[in-house]
Amino acid sequence: MADSGSEDIAVIGNTDLTPSESENNLKNTMVEKGTSLLKKMEISVAEAEKRTGKNAVNMQETYTVYLIETRPVDAASEGTNPVPDSLWRRYSEFELLRNYLLVTYPFAVVPPLPEKRAEFVWHKLSADNMDPDFVERRRVGLENFLLRVASHPALSSDKIFYLFLTEENGWKETVFETGFQAKADSRLKALNATFRVKNPDKRFVEMKHYGDELQSVISQLLRVRARAADRLYGVYKVHGNYGRVFRYAASVDDILEEEEHYADQLKEYLFYSDALRTVCRKHELTQYELEMAVQDLTSKKQQREELATGTIRTFSLKGMTSKLFGQETPEQREAKLKMLETQIEEGEELVKERNSECDEFVKSAWVDIERFKEQKDHDLRESLISYAIMQISMCKKGIQVWNNAKECFNKM
Repeated sequence: MADSGSEDIAVIGNTDLTPSESENNLKNTMVEKGTSLLKKMEISVAEAEKRTGKNAVNMQETYTVYLIETRPVDAASEGTNPVPDSLWRRYSEFELLRNYLLVTYPFAVVPPLPEKRAEFVWHKLSADNMDPDFVERRRVGLENFLLRVASHPALSSDKIFYLFLTEENGWKETVFETGFQAKADSRLKALNATFRVKNPDKRFVEMKHYGDELQSVISQLLRVRARAADRLYGVYKVHGNYGRVFRYAASVDDILEEEEHYADQLKEYLFYSDALRTVCRKHELTQYELEMAVQDLTSKKQQREELATGTIRTFSLKGMTSKLFGQETPEQREAKLKMLETQIEEGEELVKERNSECDEFVKSAWVDIERFKEQKDHDLRESLISYAIMQISMCKKGIQVWNNAKECFNKM
């Protein structure tokens, strides 16, 4: 399937229709670029299921699949409640989708997936990725990922994303047919650009540092929260013994389960920080390719001038060869000049192309970064306020319990 990044529309509808039916359906169900898919479709990850099967090397393995359910928004507004379309996906398929989006939309801060294995856990929380509580939190995280993508102004109109939601069979083959893997930048290439780019954009340098700082701060918050959860669990378990006497049972498990929900929200932005740095690294690579094109063009122009004037300004192998074996004949010089003229014309076109790519990337990336920052400020503010309210409520309950205990002691 063709790359959808250059398409103006993405088809939203049943892809099993006949060509004539598809054409008619397209008129009623297309999603314009920049229009959220959530305005057309309800999306949820309804449940998770553990399965056993053979992997690529024919060995038995246990894995988890997730049920994605979708239904048109129009049905709900019309008062009907049709059975949702549904299909099962593995976590690895979510990873494939995200990798495709990263390559196809390099300017976008692509939403992160929930963690594959538990991080920043406290002692009662299982780090087993097959643990039912962890699988449930990951189900919620995968649903949140789909909702993030479906509400993104660029990603939501991608055809591959729509097929991920609606076509269970043949989806992987369709993704690989786009050739996105051939477009992926190697880590070595990106690292080389980071250290060799001469004129980095200060805004992206600052944004990269901001991503590092965001990751550092949230990591520290999660570590502190995990230590606090350990201490809180111990205190409440001790108080639970007294609770039998004072008719109070400490609901520590429910409280910490609610806390874990807020921790997962923080983790999402911990992983978002890497998505932000990925955009910055892509800009470095784009800028580096532009600088290399300019440098190559400058070199070709200097060679043309040296051939035309017969003077060599800098030390080179060509200069040493001329001194040892004599000057080139006029015919040889003329042939080389013609070849250089062709290369210079191609170089000038390449520089224009690289300039245009760089400008377009900066424009698109900065718009999406600003969108991400607004989203991040709103989400983290709401999450931390809700967490503080929960802690205040918990403390008030604790004070009430000890006041009741005090009254019991006074009556003795």
